[in-house]
Amino acid sequence: MSTDGNEELLTVSHLTGITRRSEKNVNMIESESLEGYRLVTPGDLVINTMWAWMGAFGMSPLSGVVSPAYGVYRPRDGAEIDPTYFDYLYRSRPYVMEMTRHSRGIWESRLRLYPETFLRLPIVVPPLDEQRAIGESLDEQVAKMDRLIAEAERLIELAKERRSALITAAVTGQIDVRSAS
Repeated sequence: MSTDGNEELLTVSHLTGITRRSEKNVNMIESESLEGYRLVTPGDLVINTMWAWMGAFGMSPLSGVVSPAYGVYRPRDGAEIDPTYFDYLYRSRPYVMEMTRHSRGIWESRLRLYPETFLRLPIVVPPLDEQRAIGESLDEQVAKMDRLIAEAERLIELAKERRSALITAAVTGQIDVRSAS
């Protein structure tokens, strides 16, 4: 637990994992003090207990603090784990579905994954070299997808610009549209 509240506030998202709250557009009320918040170090697994059913998990690459409502788990001493592998594993659809299945609450948006339940769930732990290979492969695939998404977004913007230019040219009489029909 934070004793002075001077650490950086982190947040957990089902889309981005663990990030600095200062980098997010969060519209939630912020506490006056971070004193008593849970400490997070790189390699810790952080779970937003209230949003676990959506996949709000992540292996932290950062140091800081999170809300006392979050779960913070550290690997056992000597455990051979690759944080990248476990980040992908815990945020994968099958694991999120399993976490949801074991969460408790009165309806889906109010489900909570309690620590005693989470800690009883089985996980797949291949040898360390295999974990690293899986993590690296997934990083490469995600990077490819990110590049393709960025290119598609660039092409969409270009098409919008050309559409706008075409409309402007037609309206101002720079091109004759009467013969086009």
